[in-house]
Amino acid sequence: MKASRIVAIGLVVGAVAWVASGHLVPHESAQSRAAVRPDAGEAKLFRVAVAETKVAPHARKLTLSGRTEADKKVTITARTGGVLSEMRVKRGMHVKKGDIIAVLSDDAREAQVAQATALFNQRKAELEARRKLIEGGMMPKLEAVNLESQFKSAEAALAAATAERDRGVLRAPWDGIITDNAEVGGAALAMMGAPVAQMVSLDPMLAVVEVSERRLRGLKIGDEVEVRLVTGQKASGRIRYIAPIASQTTRTYRVDIEMKNPDGAIPDGITAEVAIPMAPVPAARVPRSALTFSSSGDLGVRVVNGETKVDFVPISVVEDDQNHMWVSGIPDGARVIVQGQDFVREGQKVVAVPAEVAIGSAQ
Repeated sequence: MKASRIVAIGLVVGAVAWVASGHLVPHESAQSRAAVRPDAGEAKLFRVAVAETKVAPHARKLTLSGRTEADKKVTITARTGGVLSEMRVKRGMHVKKGDIIAVLSDDAREAQVAQATALFNQRKAELEARRKLIEGGMMPKLEAVNLESQFKSAEAALAAATAERDRGVLRAPWDGIITDNAEVGGAALAMMGAPVAQMVSLDPMLAVVEVSERRLRGLKIGDEVEVRLVTGQKASGRIRYIAPIASQTTRTYRVDIEMKNPDGAIPDGITAEVAIPMAPVPAARVPRSALTFSSSGDLGVRVVNGETKVDFVPISVVEDDQNHMWVSGIPDGARVIVQGQDFVREGQKVVAVPAEVAIGSAQ
């Protein structure tokens, strides 16, 4: 019994001594180590890559999507009645100005011409014969006025009959290509006002684009323009027309670019991309990846001012050049962050290194 008490008392005394040792004997803690080594608690500055910008006049281009359009299109219609008896062209044929397109047959027109010719010849002979009698004093001079009037009337009737007959022959108004034609045959077809053929002229060819009112100011007639077709063809042209009135639906202005197309290689109605040169503006060239947004949603770039401070500079896009962007608003010689800009904020201190050094170290 005494032995067990002695053991219990010994255990209690040992426990008390162990607890007291934690308060009485000082131990090294994390805070004490930080106090001894104050430099170890400071965070390292973030490392970013910067590129120095150079502002220079940039000849920008306004790129718009449009379409090609034939300069001239026409539907040839009959201006008189008759039957379509002959069609001398087919779809796809090239014709010259004055070539016969079609012929309308009508015997009545030929009869009218013959009748008018006979009357004209009669009045002409009468005038010539009686004019000698009038000059000889055998007929009154007032008779000459009546004969002249009858002759002029017969001459006008012959001209009208001939013109009516000629309306039955349809001719090409200019050089072009036949895109559609009527068919010969069938019942007696009254052709007055009916379409007989359709023509298109491919030289010159137009590229038509719509320009917004904000960009209209920099355009003028005669400017040279580059045109790229969806087929890969390239052509050059000049601005021929700028609409003075905006479209009521899109509020844009039509602009026509005239291109030479002597061989007809550029078809009508194909998609085209038009690059219109604009007046040069001061701009800096930066990588597309350098562009970012501020906390307020403004588009811009982050720069390093002084040695370490990060600032945000809002920019305006002048031109998109695939891998790079031409922008305005950046001061000349600014150090733009091109790597790590999305991991820092305005006012933060960073370590700035040239972009070439950062790329080389990464490799």
